[in-house]
Amino acid sequence: MGLKLGAQLKCIYTNARSMGNKQEQLEAIVQQENYDIVAITETWWDDLHNWSTAANGYQLFRRDRQGRRGGGVALYVRDRLECLEVNNGNGSVECLWVRLKGKANKADIMVGVYYRPPNQDIEVNETFYQQLEKLLQSLPLVLVGDFKFPDVCWKYNTAEREQSLMFLECVEDNFLTQLVSEPTRESALLDLLLVNREGLVRDVKVQGRLGQSDHKIIEFSILAEARQEASRTAT
Repeated sequence: MGLKLGAQLKCIYTNARSMGNKQEQLEAIVQQENYDIVAITETWWDDLHNWSTAANGYQLFRRDRQGRRGGGVALYVRDRLECLEVNNGNGSVECLWVRLKGKANKADIMVGVYYRPPNQDIEVNETFYQQLEKLLQSLPLVLVGDFKFPDVCWKYNTAEREQSLMFLECVEDNFLTQLVSEPTRESALLDLLLVNREGLVRDVKVQGRLGQSDHKIIEFSILAEARQEASRTAT
């Protein structure tokens, strides 16, 4: 079923640094808080282990890192929400996109989760930016993930390193807004929440951790009513 007008989706994002010993804790948090969408980076899932990844009441979308350990991204979406995975077309980028269906003639919402490994090649960065630009052409979009640009100052939109400046240029060129204002790993703001519509996301909180992960959890709400305006203005 599609999202109802006025619906509010309660969401959580975490960099897990391996879900291997955190699955039960995550499921307990999700059930207690009644989250609709759960986004995860650094799942560390692979084909060599029989990972217990399913969660009752949720559809699981996952993209495991291929060929080397670590990494991986995943999205849990509540069963009652109609959605489909959007193929990003390039295995070198650790990202996952799901399109949530709106109700009747209301706009869909694109939800993405992205992990940028340390020292990722500029070419892979640019591939991701190209994918993002295509997805931003018409739909309301919410993107969370670990981007690893600690030198970016979001207050003044400045950065020191070349790759960070390229990322800022992508954000500005695509009229994205970054909504996390507190550090997410020690004193660094590594985990970001980006949107392309004003009023699409609210109640952003940085709090707690999942198990022994050194990244904090980001909680936020996606507002379906914001999509009604977005659907009228999208081109």
